Amino acid sequence: MRPVKIITDSCSDLSPELMEKYNIDYCKMNTVYNDETSPANLSWTADEVHELYGIMRAGNRVKTTQVPQEEFEKVFGNYISQGFDIVYIGCALKQSGSVNTAAVLAKKLMAENSEIAVYCIDSLNASLGEGMLAIEAAKLAAEGKSASDINSYILSIRKTVLEFVTVHSLDSLRKAGRVSASSAFFGNLMGVKPIIISDADGAQAAFKKVKGRKNSLKEIVSLLAEGIVEPEKQTVFLAHADCDTAEVEEVKSMIKEMIPCKEIYTGYIGPIIGASIGPDAFAVFAFGNEVTYRANN
Repeated sequence: MRPVKIITDSCSDLSPELMEKYNIDYCKMNTVYNDETSPANLSWTADEVHELYGIMRAGNRVKTTQVPQEEFEKVFGNYISQGFDIVYIGCALKQSGSVNTAAVLAKKLMAENSEIAVYCIDSLNASLGEGMLAIEAAKLAAEGKSASDINSYILSIRKTVLEFVTVHSLDSLRKAGRVSASSAFFGNLMGVKPIIISDADGAQAAFKKVKGRKNSLKEIVSLLAEGIVEPEKQTVFLAHADCDTAEVEEVKSMIKEMIPCKEIYTGYIGPIIGASIGPDAFAVFAFGNEVTYRANN
């Protein structure tokens, strides 16, 4: 049986340390600012994080692209030539067309070589929700599971990823087309803060509003505490968009107080998700009860 390489993309927000630990690689999307296109690297420094969000704080928009076909060809081709099958876990199709681009290439590659397997999974998630699925897949790959078995397992758990996000405003998400324009009022009325989830179809849905920043931070942790399953066996993932250090520590303290989890991982919301969600966002993730909410319901 061929070994399996787990690949994700820039939307996964996995740090280089996590990717090295779990033997995960990723395909790069791009950011576009002032007509300059740059690869969306997840190995960016704290200064580079601050620079990107500073551009947005100044009122400028940073655009993004999906994974280019040639990037998929390079990364997939590299591992296939080394004898690997591939499981690619991509950003939710509702948020990026990358997984469709990858699936077209996968079909072509398997037609050319009947011995290989290339699976392309719509994670129905983004940021560390997508990254969590890549980590679970990588654990199975390390155990010697087949690409088919890994694909089946990830499909079976992808709706159990819980994501709760709060932002200062929905303006960035609205401009990027990530939420409906009718939802934009949530973030613009007298300190009201939206709570956003990844719904059952992988769409970013503003489903609740909370008065004030501090209350919104407490609310995302409370919602995660309500939905998480077997927290003592889990890592709770916390991601932020260049937030104040003291505020990050405050959210970590809330998690410790409300969720008896095994550990807390803290990282940045990466350049692709960050360009859409805007600065000063917080997001928490864990596995829990299956997500059934749909934005259109």
